[in-house]
Amino acid sequence: MAFSLKDFSKTFSTLIDSFQKRDGESVVGIDIGTSSIKIVQLAEKKGAAVLETYGEIALGPYGDAEVGQAVNPPPEKVAEALGDLMREANVTSRVGGIAVSLSASLINLITLPTKDENDLAAMIPIEARKYIPVPVGEVTLDWFVIPESESEFLSAAGRTKKPNSTDVLLVAIHNATLNRLNTIVNTASVTPRFYEIEPFSMSRAAYEHDTAPVMVIDLGASGTRVYVIEFGIIDVSHTINRGGQEITHAISRSQGLTFTEAEKLKRTEGLENTEVGKSALDYIFSEARRIFLTYQRQEGKIISKVVLVGGGAQLTGLENIAGQYFDAPIIFSSAFGRVHTPAFIDDVLQSAGPSFSTAIGLALRALK
Repeated sequence: MAFSLKDFSKTFSTLIDSFQKRDGESVVGIDIGTSSIKIVQLAEKKGAAVLETYGEIALGPYGDAEVGQAVNPPPEKVAEALGDLMREANVTSRVGGIAVSLSASLINLITLPTKDENDLAAMIPIEARKYIPVPVGEVTLDWFVIPESESEFLSAAGRTKKPNSTDVLLVAIHNATLNRLNTIVNTASVTPRFYEIEPFSMSRAAYEHDTAPVMVIDLGASGTRVYVIEFGIIDVSHTINRGGQEITHAISRSQGLTFTEAEKLKRTEGLENTEVGKSALDYIFSEARRIFLTYQRQEGKIISKVVLVGGGAQLTGLENIAGQYFDAPIIFSSAFGRVHTPAFIDDVLQSAGPSFSTAIGLALRALK
């Protein structure tokens, strides 16, 4: 099934998804990461998105590794894990949105010298060759025309746009990735309404949108992704090849623990009292700070806040450590705050919010 960019953020919420839903239908958002799968099931009730269930399952045991380790199991094993998760979390819906890793995609904002939609359809596949470092036949292309109102914001922000031209967000996803995802969801008996690149899903749920640039730091197991997002558009995307499992390995080596023991220690005691854990984060936040300062210097704009998402953002003490690197407020994703939830689990959901931002963003889109 082809992915689509339509309605990828609140900024462009006027577009309608091509699939229609029945009133009150339940939908899911599925985020397949390198160390775990996360799922959220929502339903619309009286015009509000209501949380019905959610859950997470580690992929390590399905790839002959420990819980918390990044793995790459065959799609059949991932489908088995997804099926186990849906059963354990009492997921009843089999329809929704599936996340695509940013590492499997290419995103470019381009300007084309026409406003004619027919011309755009003919020009974009040709223009794409300039931006895609692999044969066009190896990827699936999609594009999204930036509305004129958003283009005016971009122009005001310093982007040059010629008269009678159109701003287009161009995305390419490797066909091998789509084929793998199709195998997973078909084996698990899930019907995807769309595939969506993870930062679009994540940003929909992770924070309150405004017109100022925002830096998002997504702390995953195998790596950390850093984005600067302005007007709902990704201005900067950068991958740091270190993540949560490096912190666990550092604790394991320093204290003579197994990976499983070190992972448990990291989760229960946090980082504030663990010098090894803090030193492991130094490289990640130093790189993110370099991106932060470079963007502000080159663009002449102030990043309004730094949003922490991903499983690594759940670690105790992370806010104090991150605060040493950025001259901006540090906030954690409050993704579950976008939906109606039972009050008695508010504390649990607040803690889990950073990890489930992408899955919630997918489910919210599936409800539209």
